[in-house]
Amino acid sequence: MSTTRAVEAVFRIESARIIAGVARIVRDVGIAEEITQDALVAALEQWPASGVPDKPGAWLMATAKHRAIDLVRRKETYARKLAEVGRTLEDVPPPEEEGALADPESIDDDLLRLIFTACHPVLATEARIALTLRLMGGLTTQEIARAFLCPEPTVAQRIVRAKRALAKAGVPFEVPYGADREERLASVLEVIYLVFNEGYSATAGDDLVRPALCEDALRLARVLTGLMPKEPEVHGLAALLEFQASRIATRTGPDGEPVLLADQNRSKWNRLLIRRGVEALHRAGAGPYSLQAAIAGCHADAVRYEDTDWRTIAALYGRLVRLIPSPVIELNRAVAVSMAEGPAAALPLVDALTAEPALRSYHLLPSVRGDLLERLGRPAEARAEFERAASLTRNAREQTLLRARAARL
Repeated sequence: MSTTRAVEAVFRIESARIIAGVARIVRDVGIAEEITQDALVAALEQWPASGVPDKPGAWLMATAKHRAIDLVRRKETYARKLAEVGRTLEDVPPPEEEGALADPESIDDDLLRLIFTACHPVLATEARIALTLRLMGGLTTQEIARAFLCPEPTVAQRIVRAKRALAKAGVPFEVPYGADREERLASVLEVIYLVFNEGYSATAGDDLVRPALCEDALRLARVLTGLMPKEPEVHGLAALLEFQASRIATRTGPDGEPVLLADQNRSKWNRLLIRRGVEALHRAGAGPYSLQAAIAGCHADAVRYEDTDWRTIAALYGRLVRLIPSPVIELNRAVAVSMAEGPAAALPLVDALTAEPALRSYHLLPSVRGDLLERLGRPAEARAEFERAASLTRNAREQTLLRARAARL
């Protein structure tokens, strides 16, 4: 591996910790990111000549912290900030010398502050996602833009505005407590879940799955379980993502075409991820993510599709919809009921959802209805539903699958 690639690899792994550590000094995630980038440039300049340090992460951290403290102390433009953080600065320990290990607990605290700051409710959901992927995932603007099919300037502006909004709102670089913490934790979990879902089932584009996004979200969830081991819903989300991630490789065929759950080769499901999911589920609670993880665990337990415990899954969906009423969850429950009791039992449940404004453009509603009608021997109606579903989805792979199902009838 070349030195440049080594620097990039180390930076990708360590950037979140470095940004978090620097943000504790400068109290501004935007400035912290700039200083961290400066440390990267220093590594690119020095490592080719001096060689990669034994502990490159500690080297980058030390360099960034030196620059952060110098900046706070010397720059006139930061005089106001110097006054604000002067007392705090006196308490900041000197940067570790090259090769020295940083205090893991201190780093964990900083990471926790960083992810709670990036997911502050003052930001719109899109801005939280972009900023979290940038700061915690180490993704470039180009990578985020490609992942969400957005123009690069749009993502760049979104990130810049997010950092400005945090600074303007005076969002403290801290982990909230009490009700604020509960609200912010929900936001953190939501962002991670949305990132994973976009990777697991892309809303648009030519690819059904974007594994890199799933990997980033899964890594963030794992980090969070280490940082917040006493929060059951954190483990619930981690379990859900582990189970879902175990099936990613089988969700598409050789040419990228979707493979339905019933047709997936279960021998290729990742057993290590399933074991991790089971372990996380043991620490989960009874919240929404934990219940979804329990449903995913039922699928993982089934050696064959025919062995799936649909009655338990339907019951879990029933508990979930009582906890967080949602027409999408009702639709999922209807699918489980159709498998447990037959399509005739589920069709009235689905028909009741056709008047839901929230599902008016949701392609899975006509897709599920088409499936039930096909199983009930009503091909003409089923064909119309599959064609309608194909017209609603923006994902090319799903369009192809739905049109093929319509054409077979």
